[in-house]
Amino acid sequence: MSENQLSEALVANPIIPGLHPDPSVCRVGDDYYLVCSSFEYFPGVPVFHSRDLVHWRQIGNALDRPGQLRLTTDTPSSAGIYAPTLRHHDGRFWLIVTNVAKGEGNLLFTATDPAGPWSDPVRLSGIKGIDPDLAWDEDGICLCTTAGVSQVRLDPSTGETLGEPRPLWSGGVDAMAPEAPHLYRIGAYWYLLIAEGGTERGHAVSIARGTSPSGPFEPCPHNPVVTHRGTNRPVQNTGHADLVQAPDGSWWMVLLAVRPRGGTPGWHVLGRETFLAPVEWVDGWPVVGEVPSELPAPAWPLVPQPAEPVRDDFDLTELRPQWISVRDRPVEHCTTKERAGWLTLRARGASLDERDVVFVGRRQQHLTCAVRTRVDPAEGRGGLAVRLDEEHHYEIEASDGEVRLLARMGPLRTVVASRSVPAGPVVLGLRVSPTPARDARTGPDTLTFGVEEPDGTFTELGALDGRYLSTEVAGGFTGRVIGLYAAAGTVHFDWFDYESDYEPHVS
Repeated sequence: MSENQLSEALVANPIIPGLHPDPSVCRVGDDYYLVCSSFEYFPGVPVFHSRDLVHWRQIGNALDRPGQLRLTTDTPSSAGIYAPTLRHHDGRFWLIVTNVAKGEGNLLFTATDPAGPWSDPVRLSGIKGIDPDLAWDEDGICLCTTAGVSQVRLDPSTGETLGEPRPLWSGGVDAMAPEAPHLYRIGAYWYLLIAEGGTERGHAVSIARGTSPSGPFEPCPHNPVVTHRGTNRPVQNTGHADLVQAPDGSWWMVLLAVRPRGGTPGWHVLGRETFLAPVEWVDGWPVVGEVPSELPAPAWPLVPQPAEPVRDDFDLTELRPQWISVRDRPVEHCTTKERAGWLTLRARGASLDERDVVFVGRRQQHLTCAVRTRVDPAEGRGGLAVRLDEEHHYEIEASDGEVRLLARMGPLRTVVASRSVPAGPVVLGLRVSPTPARDARTGPDTLTFGVEEPDGTFTELGALDGRYLSTEVAGGFTGRVIGLYAAAGTVHFDWFDYESDYEPHVS
């Protein structure tokens, strides 16, 4: 076996790390496409492409225009876009989502190219509930199945429902939160795959089958087919899955899971991530088993994607697709065109209300990382932030010859430290390092903020416990996003570095 073959004998899970939950996948020829939930962030629904199910590259965001994605100022964090389903049918890509924002509901989009552009939404006023799925029966009738679990016929061109919704199989007896339904025709049966148990430590995947897409459905005798509840495995909260068949006939499952760290109860900080697991069929039922941190590589040649650059110099007229903002991104508040080679952010106001802050960030995708940015605050106040939601974030900001480290943890907002700096642009930095396991109360990681001196040395301003930027503390469905912000006035950013392979000092 060659050195390259040895390096690829095992591949890393998750396949798409960071805040990329509720994956839905489809294959067209030799190409795979995958989408995820995006919640309160704009643009919405990241779209990924792969040739091998292992290496993925983001090729766009399906909802990248205000007319497609409306998130009002009163849309809370962890609302917004839930659980998309992506399918390819009759030469087109179909994307159905729920927008959990006032007056929105379920929406349907289409495209000939998954990289975009995607259509304006078809509003599905007759489809109630969340986690909508699309499938077509042998007669070409479109069926929409939602959490609960119920199903209704749908005219996808108009959004009109045909007939009344009917209940389907809803999982195990007394199992909570039957959701994330996906319906497939495989062989002689229709299979109904669902999640149950809630998206926390009790999460699971179960399946049933029937000879008709509308049931009745017979549950799998070894349900749940996937769960890590009640185990000490490093991967937890396994659920919300989708199935795909490879060209060689093998079957695979994409699903969400988390990687909790630290002591009791364990904190996950990156959000729910997309994992991959092989599927074997035994007596007409899928067998999955454990979802590992590493898994055997598929039998076909792997096709690595180009590595994301460490530095973004903001030298394009539009931001790259990895950059996301909270609820909207008006050009008057966020642009790379005002000062060539710089990102310019302009705050909406100067209050302490986080909704006045303009933020653009990228999902934290690694448990260890280092982030740097060069900021010119001459016309305002802003800097580098780590955000979980409005009430849980850390930031280091520059203004008027001073750098300050701030922390917001629920109702508490405090200035942790400050120092004077020379006037003009300044380089701000963040280092995220795993916390050594000392006792049951040890948090997951430490976030160290500081200033880079002219000679390149890093001067620490303060180190903060990462548990307060975790889902187990803050609640909700999201994960950390690291990025740039303007809290007052206009702030310019020369570049942004995100390095995942630096060597932290762990004592």
